[in-house]
Amino acid sequence: MAVADLMLLDFNVILYDIKEVYFPHSFLSYTSICSLVIVLVYISFDCSVWLTVTFTFDRFVVICCQSLRSKYCTMKTALKVITAVFVLSFLENIPIYFIFEPRDVINDVPWSCYVKTSFYTSPTWVAYLWFESLLTPFAPFVLILLLNTLTIKHIIMANRVRSKLRGNNTEACQTDQETENRRKSIILLVAISGNFIFLWMVNLVCFICVQFTDTQLMETDYYDSFTIAEKSGYMLRCLSTCTNTFIYAVSQRHFREELKNVIARPFLAIANIFNRLTTKRTLSKNVNK
Repeated sequence: MAVADLMLLDFNVILYDIKEVYFPHSFLSYTSICSLVIVLVYISFDCSVWLTVTFTFDRFVVICCQSLRSKYCTMKTALKVITAVFVLSFLENIPIYFIFEPRDVINDVPWSCYVKTSFYTSPTWVAYLWFESLLTPFAPFVLILLLNTLTIKHIIMANRVRSKLRGNNTEACQTDQETENRRKSIILLVAISGNFIFLWMVNLVCFICVQFTDTQLMETDYYDSFTIAEKSGYMLRCLSTCTNTFIYAVSQRHFREELKNVIARPFLAIANIFNRLTTKRTLSKNVNK
């Protein structure tokens, strides 16, 4: 997930957005390279979103499917799933390279990317657009909501059974570490679902508008309300991929411990050096005496 999000930051933020503002006439603006960068952006989006889905499914198996846990939650399975996500995301987005044409031709050199008019009228391209949008983000929407709902339901039922087995001892229930861990898991799952849905909602609305109105994607009229909404949706979509990884990482106790160690390590090294110097000075004074 972290690698996919870093890919997205590199391709979408640096090579596409920042390039358009600060390096508008660089070689990155050639139509062939511009199209390739956009393809890489979509590949990164799909990888990030679907790795979030697979991570959610992994947590569902760990919590709800004890019999499947030992077989599915292995390093070998994780490697296969991650490889499949990256390969399928790459294959799925190859056609995007061919939907663009040059915006300008200067000295026989095609510049910038412009969506072909046939993209909105050709039945093949319309079908591909629907397939692409159903695959990301409609399907992840449904899967993340379904898996997290089932996981939360399982946790609530397990808590009820546990509280009955422990009896009506209020003090014991309040100090139950297992119940507290399950409560934190529910908060995490709700945060992931709400974050994903909220930050992708604008992008979904823009897609629906394109299908049922005369508006088009990737217009450059920044005074147009739809263009502003579309660009805002892209920004929130980028934010979504980053926050998912952040929420998952920070929620892991081992990750927090390693992060604390990384932050504390420079200070510990300085403290050790200071202690050694102090020890040497003390020994030198004792020898002189």
